[in-house]
Amino acid sequence: MAKGVTPQSNDASKWYTDVITKAQLADYGPVKGTMVIRPYGYSIWESIKDEFDKRFKNTNHVNAYFPLFIPKSFLAKEAEHVEGFAKECAVVTHSKLKVENNKLVVDPESKLEEEIIVRPTSETVIWSMYKKWINSYRDLPILINQWANVVRWEMRTRLFLRTSEFLWQEGHTAHSSEDEAIKETKKILNIYKDVVENIMAIPVLTGYKSESEKFAGAVETYCIEAMMGDKKALQAGTSHYLGQNFAKAFDVKFQTENNDEEYVYATSWGVSTRLIGALIMVHGDDQGLRLPPKVAPIQVVIVPIFKSEDDKVKINKFISPLIDELNQSNIRYYFDDRSKISPGFKFNEWEMKGVPIRIEVGMRDINNNEIIYSRRDKIGKNNITIDSLNGYFSTLLDDIQQSLFDQAKDFLVSNTHSTDSYEDFKHIIKKGGFVECGWDGTSESEDKIKKETKATIRCIPFIQNIKSLKCIYSNKKAKYQVVFARAY
Repeated sequence: MAKGVTPQSNDASKWYTDVITKAQLADYGPVKGTMVIRPYGYSIWESIKDEFDKRFKNTNHVNAYFPLFIPKSFLAKEAEHVEGFAKECAVVTHSKLKVENNKLVVDPESKLEEEIIVRPTSETVIWSMYKKWINSYRDLPILINQWANVVRWEMRTRLFLRTSEFLWQEGHTAHSSEDEAIKETKKILNIYKDVVENIMAIPVLTGYKSESEKFAGAVETYCIEAMMGDKKALQAGTSHYLGQNFAKAFDVKFQTENNDEEYVYATSWGVSTRLIGALIMVHGDDQGLRLPPKVAPIQVVIVPIFKSEDDKVKINKFISPLIDELNQSNIRYYFDDRSKISPGFKFNEWEMKGVPIRIEVGMRDINNNEIIYSRRDKIGKNNITIDSLNGYFSTLLDDIQQSLFDQAKDFLVSNTHSTDSYEDFKHIIKKGGFVECGWDGTSESEDKIKKETKATIRCIPFIQNIKSLKCIYSNKKAKYQVVFARAY
């Protein structure tokens, strides 16, 4: 166990916060519920962001930016949408401050004629612009993505997982047909799955949400769901088919090829900095982070062990083939030659920060013509001669990436259960894990299960196997096969 880190088995919540602060990922902001993302944490976000952005652009999406401030009247146009966000909205009521009796106060004369909502999501402001931009089928599709911050006034916050302000991407597309819009929604879901599984090494379940769990204002919400280290679920990404709801709310029509007039079909989709929380909870251990190489800001750290400047010079010369190898392989590395910090402290620091490979080199290693390395995903030290590199660490990083995914996949599979007994269901949910079972499709059964167990339907898998399935609660014939779990 790393110094100052609460063991997961003792208190998973405290462990999570300890890792974030000790690994210097984030800190608490001055306003309750906000966070400061520190450079190391932001580097991880940049790696994730770049992977998504590359895929969006490869599928003909373009980036834009829309205002942070939204007129209250815009939200009021889509009743279901506003109802879903109303309790989380931050509202601007005045435009300026003034000094009065040496105190800074809100100027009562600056009260706005119409209150302004600080962006909780951008559908309304974007569709107000699409009203101006879309006239004909020739203007479609519009495939826009935005990287931005949003504000949702959360009552209970946790760094990265739920904060009052967070970073995310939100895609908003407009189409001439329902079929095209639904294809877009599923295409994005596959991109989410690709990045989360192949870049972040987190296995996910895919499917769609029940009526009560879908995005406010959506016709259908598709999702990826991940299992955290405490066996709770985390909604890692969502993609929404919005139908014509927002087009009707903002009167966005287009002229078809047949010269008819029709409302535009829409999608929206997003992932956020909560993915960093997922990385921590899926891969972390009592020593801190374990980062998949593809998102790690530093993939290899080199720690020279020296007692004098002469030793340091000799080590630098000895490892020059290693440095060349890392550069040629485009491996992100850091040479930690800080002189006033002990090697042991450095080992613990980089272990805490989850660097996939740590290399140590001392005078004894030079005499043996070798370097010593440790993998963050496994316990133990290994050695390799300086003459045998030849792409070795590139291959090793690939192996670590796969190893972390396989470990997480095994954990997901071993903690996913099937049952037709409600008593067994309650026992599994209390213990932690996913439960595959039947559901009769009624809100009554869903609500009662949630009230009695705090478990929700995480997703309805696309591939259904309901033959002879009965509802876990009502014992009636199942309409859907679903996955239940407690969630963040």
